[in-house]
Amino acid sequence: MIDTHAHLDACAEPAESLLARARDAGVTRAIVIGSGLESARRALAVAAAEDGVACALGIHPHDADGDDASRLDELRRLLEGPAAVAVGEIGLDFYRDYAPRDVQARLFEEQLELAADLDLPVVIHSRAADEETAAALARFGGKVVLHCFSSPALLPVALDRRYYVSFAGNVTYPKAEELREAARQVPADRILAETDCPYLAPQPVRGRPNEPAYVVHTLAALAAARGEELEALAVQIDDNATRAFSLE
Repeated sequence: MIDTHAHLDACAEPAESLLARARDAGVTRAIVIGSGLESARRALAVAAAEDGVACALGIHPHDADGDDASRLDELRRLLEGPAAVAVGEIGLDFYRDYAPRDVQARLFEEQLELAADLDLPVVIHSRAADEETAAALARFGGKVVLHCFSSPALLPVALDRRYYVSFAGNVTYPKAEELREAARQVPADRILAETDCPYLAPQPVRGRPNEPAYVVHTLAALAAARGEELEALAVQIDDNATRAFSLE
């Protein structure tokens, strides 16, 4: 099994402890997220020290008006290393609005151009910005992963454009039937699962900090929603992640 989106540097426990527990739970691979330049360096250090770890590196839209946004040349150099398999998470967040919307949009476009230049997939954060996200991605020809999918209005675009759709712990919540219905509609070769840890712990462990081992609960909820065997779906998602991120 694989956790396709883990913010290990935001977790209270050391990465090695979290990854050891994940392996005990059968989660043998993880995509660790670097949100910002220092976070990216920490993610790369984990990948250098631990088996089965690759990295997605980018500047989060919350930080679009920060210093890192003007240092994309440094981000490029980090992305050119072998452990970096995607640009992300990047995108638009018009719900929190921690950065001006026009500044977010400009940084998003610049990072999409960087991903295209490096021939890397993108991991997308989109909140309260469905139309704007879809419009920006229409100009990007590479592979797209919609991270922590929570925008059913984006589903028709995702299906039409053959994006990868990744579900996090919120798909397990009792009132998340709309997300489970979306999960039923995603083609077998385009579905992914993640923790987004330490956030969004799945229902069976809700109230605790999330961690990569807990992706098994999200997988179980997805399998139940889709009427599939858990083991078969886990293999399918692992194969999908290998393809999406060009993993070895």
